[in-house]
Amino acid sequence: MTESTRLAIIYGSTRPGRLCDRVVNWVARELVHYPLIEIDVIDPLAFDLPFQHDREHAGVTALSARLSDADAFIIVTPEYNHSFTASLKFVLDLVYEPWHGKPVAFVSYGGISGGLRAVEQLRLVFSELHAVTVRDTVSFANPWGRFAEDGTLANPIEARQSLVRLIARLNWWSAALKPARAMRPYRSIAA
Repeated sequence: MTESTRLAIIYGSTRPGRLCDRVVNWVARELVHYPLIEIDVIDPLAFDLPFQHDREHAGVTALSARLSDADAFIIVTPEYNHSFTASLKFVLDLVYEPWHGKPVAFVSYGGISGGLRAVEQLRLVFSELHAVTVRDTVSFANPWGRFAEDGTLANPIEARQSLVRLIARLNWWSAALKPARAMRPYRSIAA
């Protein structure tokens, strides 16, 4: 029997009026077609996070628990000024162990680069967090006007094809890493 994957979709933006809501809605709607994926949408705005690093804060504890429950992650990130957002970096830095030994994939959006510069920088951060990043991405160049309020995407065929490939690779990594973490927790590996 094939075991399901607990997949956390994480918002990479906290700006008012963010396009991220629409992109996350599209990703979540598409993933409904995968019966062996349990989706957990994680919006940093829902956690009442502190303004400074405080790992004892109730919001950080709640966020850490949700991230710990995930087998894999999809980060939905915009690109601002050739990078990812400060709010996403803050979320990544608030917790450490929940990322260890887990696969991470990216759905990005932005101007002409489609957010890929942000993704490349995120790969560096996740390597430091002992996570494995999936090479394949879903990227939306100049996405404004392509997503309806509910996340419906105009001309979705190419994006769906990219998402299918991304999910196949993410599931492969999840299936490989989940039993490895169960057999030997990542934190038990000596530095």
